[in-house]
Amino acid sequence: MGALNYNHLRYFWAVAHDGNLTRTAARLNLTQSALSVQIRKLEASLGHPLFERRGRQLHLTEAGRIALDHADAIFSTGEEMLGTLREAGAARQALRLGALATLSRNFQMEFLRPLLGRTDVELVLRSGGTAELLRSLAALSLDIVLVNQPPARHAVTHFVSHRLAERAVSLIGTPARFSERCSLAERLRRHPVILPTAETSVRIGFDALVDQLDVRPRIVAEVDDMAMMRLLAREDIGLAVLPPIVVKDEIEAGVLIAGDSLPGIAETFYGVTIGRRFPNPLLRTLIHDRRA
Repeated sequence: MGALNYNHLRYFWAVAHDGNLTRTAARLNLTQSALSVQIRKLEASLGHPLFERRGRQLHLTEAGRIALDHADAIFSTGEEMLGTLREAGAARQALRLGALATLSRNFQMEFLRPLLGRTDVELVLRSGGTAELLRSLAALSLDIVLVNQPPARHAVTHFVSHRLAERAVSLIGTPARFSERCSLAERLRRHPVILPTAETSVRIGFDALVDQLDVRPRIVAEVDDMAMMRLLAREDIGLAVLPPIVVKDEIEAGVLIAGDSLPGIAETFYGVTIGRRFPNPLLRTLIHDRRA
């Protein structure tokens, strides 16, 4: 086997991701026959066919899937190197942060506070769903993703979950809902509750707690967005099961109260990164220095 030709590999990589030789040739401003020749040369040097044709569609062979995994790693590392070295020579550093769309905005601000106001730092902030954000992280478009549940371990993409903070959860409501002194069980019997959705760790903990208390609370809303739970609590439709940090401004203004704490229930926040040869140096300020 001769030395690997990286031009041939890049052409294969482009076709493998497009899944269409004609479309890739047009995008790269090549003739279809010229692109085919490049891929055949790569196959000859590797000693294995990389594609098989089924009708008009190209499908990767087993060797093709192996080659694509390696090509992804090779070209991602190249993009990472270029991005890092460009930023190293710039006067301003950029941090690209993604956050789960339903995550507490107050926690995000608390996390970013060490960088706020720095004239040498540019923040690029994105929100979205977990799967979308993790794909961007794997593609090196983001430096860190903030979530409230760590992602599952993946054999190909090595995500690293940093436990950033744990916030106790309380019953949050208007002052009128806490005007009477009573036990936690009695308050849950008297007032409707606003809960996070069933798949969250907070909801799992709450369901276990009310089972222990032998209480069947009246659920007035199930919400997957902390900001919406905050608004519903302000509208006084019930008691929200939330970390007080989510409603910090309302508590300071006296609009809402953090009442009964819920024993054993906490919201945990994670920062997810990916193993990189050149990690963004700003992450040390946000993660490692924070822990110290």
